[in-house]
Amino acid sequence: MSISVKGITKLYGKQKALDNVSFEISSGEIFGFLGPNGAGKSTMMKIITGYIPPSSGEVYVNNLDILNNSIEVKRQIGYLPENNPLYLDMYVSEYLQFVAKLYKIKSGEANKCTKEIISKTGLLPEQNKKIGALSKGYRQRVGLAQALIHNPSVLILDEPTSGLDPNQIVEIRNLIAEVGKEKTVLLSTHIMQEVEAICKRIIIINNGKIVADSSKDDLHKYSISESIQTVIVEFSTTVSRDELLKIKGVNKVQGIKQNKWIVEGNTNNDIRPEIFQFAVKHNYTVLSMQQKEMSLEQVFQELTK
Repeated sequence: MSISVKGITKLYGKQKALDNVSFEISSGEIFGFLGPNGAGKSTMMKIITGYIPPSSGEVYVNNLDILNNSIEVKRQIGYLPENNPLYLDMYVSEYLQFVAKLYKIKSGEANKCTKEIISKTGLLPEQNKKIGALSKGYRQRVGLAQALIHNPSVLILDEPTSGLDPNQIVEIRNLIAEVGKEKTVLLSTHIMQEVEAICKRIIIINNGKIVADSSKDDLHKYSISESIQTVIVEFSTTVSRDELLKIKGVNKVQGIKQNKWIVEGNTNNDIRPEIFQFAVKHNYTVLSMQQKEMSLEQVFQELTK
């Protein structure tokens, strides 16, 4: 496992920012870490990166205990915090070489690493500018570049596209997806489209506790009520609501558009075979039928409200 979190609790006085949190992230996985403001996301990331200690529990990065091997762990992690602290009076290439030397990369190798990461993060047109003169999008690229310059195996990104315009968001998202082919990425964001686009697995945290840990596909199948099955069905011809309500197991019907319906039943008996039998009996053609899934945003709202 690239990251293993075991029973982490973090106390600020009497307030619990994290409450017995445990999860594992495999190598080469892009992992979404979601939660409302104040849920504990940034605290968890700061603990993993060694910026703050936990009150109790253990964290391992590439099988190294973060408390007993803090320097070596930091060498293996690239971290972009939410506020992206940069030295605004430094030039882009100058700053990245400075960061490389902080990781004790020798001068010749630091120059090489700087050139490579500038090219990889699309900073070539801006490399000779002061960071303070860059747009927000390019500053985020500089932040990503500093997180990547020492070639870490684990990348931790806290709101990497915060405050960017739609075009900049797509550019940074594509860059993260490309980087994620080679590294383990822990991504925290409020932008659901971002998670949909690049994450395969998602954890949702609320009030310091994990409320969901699942693949993206399985989260879509989450139901507000475990006792309700919802099916969207479209017929080739007009079918009345009264007819549909007579189908065994159906207790609610709602029209979407002509010939298309949302049909609800209880989960004790799958209503889809009953709908097909109804169609055959009345010589109706079913053009499409699918079980309705919740959007990631709906699941998030349901689990964190």
